[in-house]
Amino acid sequence: MELTELRNQIDSIDRELVELFKRRMNVSAQVAEYKRQTGMNVLDSSRERALLNKVSELSGEEFEEYTRTLYATILDLSRSYQHKKLGDTSRLYEEITNALENTPKLFPEKAMVACQGVEGAYSQIAAERLFSAPNIMFFSDWEKVFSAIEAGMCRYGVIPIENSTAGSVKKVYDLMISRNFRIVRTVRIKIDHNLLAKPGTRLEDIKEIFSHEQAINQCASFLSTLGPDVKITRVANTALAAKAVAESDRTDVASLSSRSCAAQYGLKVVASSVQDNGNNHTRFICITNKLEVYPGADRTTLMLVTPHKPGALYRILSRFNSLGINLLKLESRPIPDRDFEFMFYFDLEAPVYSQKFAQLLAELERECDEFTYLGSYLEVI
Repeated sequence: MELTELRNQIDSIDRELVELFKRRMNVSAQVAEYKRQTGMNVLDSSRERALLNKVSELSGEEFEEYTRTLYATILDLSRSYQHKKLGDTSRLYEEITNALENTPKLFPEKAMVACQGVEGAYSQIAAERLFSAPNIMFFSDWEKVFSAIEAGMCRYGVIPIENSTAGSVKKVYDLMISRNFRIVRTVRIKIDHNLLAKPGTRLEDIKEIFSHEQAINQCASFLSTLGPDVKITRVANTALAAKAVAESDRTDVASLSSRSCAAQYGLKVVASSVQDNGNNHTRFICITNKLEVYPGADRTTLMLVTPHKPGALYRILSRFNSLGINLLKLESRPIPDRDFEFMFYFDLEAPVYSQKFAQLLAELERECDEFTYLGSYLEVI
């Protein structure tokens, strides 16, 4: 038999399958109405389990797993359609809608902003990109940034969330969740690490280099060329490293810091752009402890925990696919004290005004064991 004829047969079967699927979904909508009138839940686990067992038997041994996977997807779509026909909404989406109505229409140009580090830190550069005239207060660590907002000292905080080469900053995610904070804006800053030292210091004179751990990791190849006698000392911030060099009595120390730190602390660039990857960017988030959603927000960050059973993550991902919502990021992290269980961080692209976005939130709230909304926002380029 020719391939064309076989494909014609498949096309004919597909037309029948589509018509049968439409008929099934229409009947599913009638089931939803019956459940609404009788107060029944949309999800009937025993019915779904029995149906999956039945179709597995009907398909025979060769196709059993394929059929079960197909029908699990069909049942997911059926439940999604029933919720849609019933007009089910989520409490979370109502909160987001209220925030949209109550948040000012323009992002503030001026604000009291908390940053970790000292003058010249990359977080300062990020804050100055996000706000036209920020009033910046510096704190020694991220926890103090969160505390400053909670105490009312600052309205916003600007902190790093991920780097294009080093990955996500897990500690910040933990603080976001435990302290119940929200993201209101993000910005990407090109990271350009330079070796800074006092005027007159040569590369061969340097015996110790100060910097933040991530900067050290991002410049590993360059540092390896300096030899084993050069000591690498980790500090809390790249700007703090430059400040330490400027204030030191020694002339054999240097820092890995931004070029702006050279001017800030009277240092010179001994070696420029020493990061391993020239395309090195850090994404900074602007956070607050109140839900603010500014007009134009088209990105959302979520954290969720799926049921601990086969196919759970696939069923969540199928929601994004069926609604046509683009995933920008998916990252997993082990849950402490729970063996072989993971939480997942999602960044998704969808306007907050979209009905698809509202439907996604409603479905995720129903399907996940744990679900945390970290904010909807616009990213500054």
